[in-house]
Amino acid sequence: MLETRVLIVGGGPAGSTIAWSLKRAGISSVILDKAHFPRDKVCAGWVTPAVMQELEIDVDQYAREHVLQPITAFRTGLMGQDPVQSEFLDDPVSFGIRRVEFDDFLLRRCGAELRLGEGLKSIRSEGNHWIVNDSIRASLLVGAGGHFCPVARFINDNKSPETAVVAQETEFHLSPEQRRRCPVLATTPELFFTPDLKGYGWVFRKGEYLNIGLGREDKHKLAGHVERFCSGLTEAGRIPADLPARFRGHAYLLYSHADRKLIDERVMLIGDAAGLAYPQSGEGIRPAVESALLAAEVIRHCGDDRSVDGLYPYLEEMEARFGTRQPGGGLIELLPMRFRQILASQLLKNQWLVKNLVVNRWFLHRQDQALKQHDPQPDLELQNPI
Repeated sequence: MLETRVLIVGGGPAGSTIAWSLKRAGISSVILDKAHFPRDKVCAGWVTPAVMQELEIDVDQYAREHVLQPITAFRTGLMGQDPVQSEFLDDPVSFGIRRVEFDDFLLRRCGAELRLGEGLKSIRSEGNHWIVNDSIRASLLVGAGGHFCPVARFINDNKSPETAVVAQETEFHLSPEQRRRCPVLATTPELFFTPDLKGYGWVFRKGEYLNIGLGREDKHKLAGHVERFCSGLTEAGRIPADLPARFRGHAYLLYSHADRKLIDERVMLIGDAAGLAYPQSGEGIRPAVESALLAAEVIRHCGDDRSVDGLYPYLEEMEARFGTRQPGGGLIELLPMRFRQILASQLLKNQWLVKNLVVNRWFLHRQDQALKQHDPQPDLELQNPI
């Protein structure tokens, strides 16, 4: 029987970040993931400088071995309207990454024992511990397995069906001829909102790779929305007519829409398993990283009290960072469709509002400072692995 203080289910950015942070505090962990890494992950794939700072990644060093595309501008608009260009004259405001590389990098450096290619098959309680797959004994279980995380289902089994954002996207290597003819600038992702503000599509070039996708809160006829979006881009000459890769789907919960509980007795949820994607942009990497750092700090200080009360500070920290959840959506979603269309049309024509509201606040969250790193020195009383 493998024994560990913390078992993390899911090896994506949330899971690897909490393991990395726990390791620095002298707390052992094991990561269980059904996939073998590196593995493909459907994701537009951009991270802000704040994320790189929180993860203590040297961007120059990372870029020497991986795709790291500096972003210094955005083209943003409503579908059917001319997009507005937002330029940033300072350092890159974001970076394009390939998840197949980024996730593997984080996982390999996290310091946890890895159980890859093994899914979660069984959970049972034994005293004050969890027995997982009849082979791992852990004091605390952390769900970091994305929207369909089995740990999230385990502690939210009586919840009604959740309304998730669904997306389809593709990422492929551009041929030399496609690179020569592609007008999409690598420094400038292109974002196109749907008229009802229920989603948006994007075209994002990362050096020699092109990522195209569309996500909506309403999954009805999603494939048709994606097809029309791509047809419009093709007619405008923005993307190749013969896309070589198929579109793949994924789902995630917006923070304001999710009502799944984040803690239970000896259980915590982080990242997409907790439903943390930003409401306006759907971006989930930064919330995943930050939730993992906050959870690690709570684990560090809760000692042997892994009850709901002992883990409750995690909920307080999450609300302080991301605000109080408001399931059901915000004010815009309560407006009649016609008013939404007028609002979107006017908003996305105004260069100042696009740059300062849509890009800076909704997508980049530049108003939010990076989380401060806590003292990484191990707490001696937590050296016992179980």
